[in-house]
Amino acid sequence: MRHRKDGNRLGRTSAHRKAMLENLVTALFEHERVRTTDAKAKEARRVAERLITRARDGSLASRRVVLRSLRDKKVVRKLFEEIAPRYEGRNGGYTRIIKLGRRRGDGASVSILELVGYELSEKTKGGKGKSK
Repeated sequence: MRHRKDGNRLGRTSAHRKAMLENLVTALFEHERVRTTDAKAKEARRVAERLITRARDGSLASRRVVLRSLRDKKVVRKLFEEIAPRYEGRNGGYTRIIKLGRRRGDGASVSILELVGYELSEKTKGGKGKSK
C-alpha cells in the first residue's frame, strides 16, 4: 500500500531524485525559467514553492534551511534579495508550467517551468531570457 506517500519517484533512487530536483530548482532560481519534462517540472515546482515561501520570511534560520537545498550561495542571495520580495503579497503560486509538446528524440512531454513575473523582470533587464 502507498497510503500518504505523495510525489513522483521519477524512476530514480531517493538520493538521485533529491539531488536532481535541487539542481533543477537552483537552475530555476538562477535563470528564472528552465526547460524540462512535465513530470520533473511538477516535482520541481513543489520544491521551489516551499523554498520561496521559506525565503519570504527572511530570517537567518530560513536562510540556513534554504542553504541545505541550494548549495550555491549566489543563488540563495538572489532568492532572498530579489525573488522572495517580488512575492511578498502573494500566498503561493509563484511558478507556472507552460507545456511545449513532445520531445523529438523520445516523445517525452516537455514544458517550461518559470517564475511568475519572469516576463516583467525580462523587460526590465532589456535582454532575452535563456531557456535550457
